[in-house]
Amino acid sequence: MAKTATPRQQARQRTMAEILRIGREQLATEGAAALSLRAVARELGVVSSAVYRYVASRDELLTMLLVEAYTELGDRVDAAVDAAPAVPFERFAALARAVREWALAEPARYGLLFGAPVPGYQAPAEQTTAPGIRVVMRLARIIQDAWAVQGADSAEDCGADAGEGLPPRLAADLDAIRSAYGLTAPAQLVARGMMVWSGLFGAVSFEVFGQYGPATFTDSAQFFEFVIRRLAEQAGIPESSG
Repeated sequence: MAKTATPRQQARQRTMAEILRIGREQLATEGAAALSLRAVARELGVVSSAVYRYVASRDELLTMLLVEAYTELGDRVDAAVDAAPAVPFERFAALARAVREWALAEPARYGLLFGAPVPGYQAPAEQTTAPGIRVVMRLARIIQDAWAVQGADSAEDCGADAGEGLPPRLAADLDAIRSAYGLTAPAQLVARGMMVWSGLFGAVSFEVFGQYGPATFTDSAQFFEFVIRRLAEQAGIPESSG
């Protein structure tokens, strides 16, 4: 049975939740670079020193906001993929749509994760790497599943047995990725997966940050569906299972 939090612990949890809420609001209105614990304290109605009992620095608050956003995005993607039919294309499409929907609903938090670096801030890898790679790992598993279903034909299509040489350093990097994440798909397909990863988030970023321009697409969702299909082709994920 879970132990009930004491009133003091509950009060601390409420205060931390308020600090994070205010931090999210600052991201939306002021931007990550302007995040300030003094402003958080003013919003809370306490002196600055009181906030430091909960958050040691602006950088620690940024890290908390990063982890929270990565976790929320990962949860959203996992829920969408798990609810999709157990077909690689449908799961890939569900992942892509979930990323886009979350990003459009949370542009400031998406910008914190995938926008310009915050001057003077270095995210601590030991806290941010695991939540930060959840989406790309789910993508890698979908690509791996599609390759496993198609077998040798897929390997030949992506050049695994067609004599497509890779530069030695690139081959070593791809083999390291395969080893680190337990992937058995050929290196060329892993490279395509990396291109699909950057292509997906590039398309989402262009839309979130207005890079297409205000009148380029009358229905940006339709264009994104086109992107999904072309990226799936690139990753060796057939739209039809037939």
